[in-house]
Amino acid sequence: MIQQRGNFDWMLKQLADGVPGIEMIVVLSADGLRIARYGGEPDAADRVAAACAGLQSLAGSICQELTVGDGEMKLIMIEIDRGYFYLMGAGANAFLAVLSDVRCEPGRMSAMMRDLVVRIGGHLTSPPRRNGQIV
Repeated sequence: MIQQRGNFDWMLKQLADGVPGIEMIVVLSADGLRIARYGGEPDAADRVAAACAGLQSLAGSICQELTVGDGEMKLIMIEIDRGYFYLMGAGANAFLAVLSDVRCEPGRMSAMMRDLVVRIGGHLTSPPRRNGQIV
């Protein structure tokens, strides 16, 4: 069930075990490449990662227009039919995305994601790339 690049299995499983209703967890780079996943199909995780890159870019642009705070996107939550989608910054050039069903309580999910990012955020980074190569 866990597919990863690097040893992310323990941290993603810990989040999944801590909150009921999680269907998929994806760790992605800012440019939309899947770094790791828990649950779901690999192709679905790749599509979620790609979509999240656009979503976080859009949210970042909106945040830059606001005069309150530091202008960084902290958490996006979208209520969908029979569930929720969450996207949170998780380190330098990395993001944590979660899809869950309705059993998941949004406040608990965001708190658990935040705790995970605080504890292991330094490990959830994606080095910048230029022309497809790590720089």
